[in-house]
Amino acid sequence: MTKTSSHQPYAVFRIPDFRLLIAMQAITSLASQMQAVAVGWQIYERTGSALSLAWIGLAQIAPVLLLFLPAGQWVDRHDRRNLLSLSLAISAAAAAALAYASFAEASVGWIYLACAAGSAAQTLSRPARSAILPNIVPTAALGNAVTWNSGTFQFAAIVGPAVAGLLIMASGQALTVYEINFALIMVALFLSSRIRPQPPSGSSERTLKHLFGGILHVWNTQVILAVISMDLLAVLFGGATALLPVYAKDILMVGPGGLGWLTAAPAVGAVAMALIMGHLPPSRNAGRTFLLAVAGFGAATVIFGWSTNYWLSLTVLVAIGALDNISVITRQTIVQVYTPDELRGRVSSVNNVFVSSSNELGAFESGTVAALTNPVFAVVSGGFATVLLVIVGAKVFPDLRKLRSLTERQDSAR
Repeated sequence: MTKTSSHQPYAVFRIPDFRLLIAMQAITSLASQMQAVAVGWQIYERTGSALSLAWIGLAQIAPVLLLFLPAGQWVDRHDRRNLLSLSLAISAAAAAALAYASFAEASVGWIYLACAAGSAAQTLSRPARSAILPNIVPTAALGNAVTWNSGTFQFAAIVGPAVAGLLIMASGQALTVYEINFALIMVALFLSSRIRPQPPSGSSERTLKHLFGGILHVWNTQVILAVISMDLLAVLFGGATALLPVYAKDILMVGPGGLGWLTAAPAVGAVAMALIMGHLPPSRNAGRTFLLAVAGFGAATVIFGWSTNYWLSLTVLVAIGALDNISVITRQTIVQVYTPDELRGRVSSVNNVFVSSSNELGAFESGTVAALTNPVFAVVSGGFATVLLVIVGAKVFPDLRKLRSLTERQDSAR
């Protein structure tokens, strides 16, 4: 592979497979973000229940917990490009099912089932994408590639919710969003088929030791365990996005158009942070920066929870997205740098089950607490819990606190 300097922020875009991969992710991210807004709004409109929003998270986490181990093993045993294409075909079927359920005004149970199918596809897609990236980008440029990858995802997350909100407001229903999602995923499927074959570099064994290899590697590598567990708990307790339909309709009173912008606001901050980080050399105090970003994420969540002003809420959500993206880029880069290629599918799958657990279980936790108490208490208490998490995590994981470079592996982080 071509040598790429970490001080050349756009050099990775000269790699054809990287261009295909990042374009595919941008399109699928756009579809995913549009779908999340449409599903949340449709279910809350039909049920008027915060607990019904919590069930979306539960429907999405169930296939992740069931499939993450075999999915990681499949990625390490089969051509990763083919598995990526398979996952996109399943996602397209899920989008078509949502469109039909909306058109036929089927029960919300069918919507939950389609969300579960889409989540199963993501459980396969995420480790496949993660394992492909280090094989098409030089190690020295991996942190930069992860940054642009994250920035592209977040840019799609700005456009997707805003467009979804406007479409729902114009049509009064979610059907158009689901139809557009299906078309977008089919384009992404074509792009994935143009990436060069990505055969596995590891063994094809099917033993239990091989199946659990990713979990063992994460457990034995403290710095990986630290970043993915702290990221999970921060989003689990500090995530406010699951309750945005409630805030938009009942607290801020801004309707579906306002919901679209509220949902997009964290991505605005994340894109801005990605642009900043993409043009800077790698951080030399990565661990400390990670901890400060997570603490700031929790503090900003507290402010959002108490806010009754739309513009303040929008501004705080931008800050939440910027701080969260620092932790995302740090986590993704560490996982890739500290994992050998023959384990990348299984380790990426473990990493992704942590991410999915934080998002989906976080949605379930927020909806449940809000139903038992109220939405403000659910968000504010979660923000305070996140700040406390950083204090405890800095003590429990000293290697993370001491971590300097993201692109150069440190033996002390073992």
